Amino acid sequence: KVLCLLPFEPRELHDLNGPEGVYVGHPLTERLVELRPGPEEKAMRQDAGRPLVLVLPGSRGSEIGRLLKVFGDSTARIATLYPHARFVLPAVPHLETRIRAETSSWPVQPEIVVGEAAKMAAFRVARAALAASGTVTLELALAGVPTVAAYKVSAPEAALARRLIRVPSVILPNLILGEKAVPEFLQQDATPKALTDAVLVLLAEGAARQAQISAFERLDQLMKLDEGSPSEVAFRNIMNFIVA
Repeated sequence: KVLCLLPFEPRELHDLNGPEGVYVGHPLTERLVELRPGPEEKAMRQDAGRPLVLVLPGSRGSEIGRLLKVFGDSTARIATLYPHARFVLPAVPHLETRIRAETSSWPVQPEIVVGEAAKMAAFRVARAALAASGTVTLELALAGVPTVAAYKVSAPEAALARRLIRVPSVILPNLILGEKAVPEFLQQDATPKALTDAVLVLLAEGAARQAQISAFERLDQLMKLDEGSPSEVAFRNIMNFIVA
């Protein structure tokens, strides 16, 4: 029996003739109070003239190596149209020194924060985000932060992925929603110009921004559990399995 964190996984396991899967919910849904803004924070998020833009190039060294410069060039482009924008880059502790060194030459210096509390505080007031594909895209979606996602891997990895991966998106919120709510730019498509253009659309009030926010609001319904938190539902399934 597999305890699944995403609602579509039990169906996929069944279709693949795998073990029984049961959806127990994602632990991030237990942290919604930390992720979502209060009244004052919501007002800051709505300030289109002085937006806070999250820059999330990944938590692995390989991701930083491939995305950090692209994200830096993108923030510089965004800043030309939003000179009062703040760029906040939450860094994991083991990459902080490297990130500080490599962003020191950026035309627009990001505010680097370390630690979960500082990261969550930035999520609650962010107007938009530029993020590496990964769990962070689900965090952003649950926080209601309009997002542009990017990812790059090595050439051999990309060739293997093209042969083996048969999914319409690599972004978790998109897979859960069944639609490409979050624009994604992979490999050579992840250029500073493409990323900048996509972020600018989300920073402005308009149909694209509202469409993504509305899609994220549907996640609550898709990921909800009938009874209990993910921790409680997982515990009950484990206990039922043990005593069966």
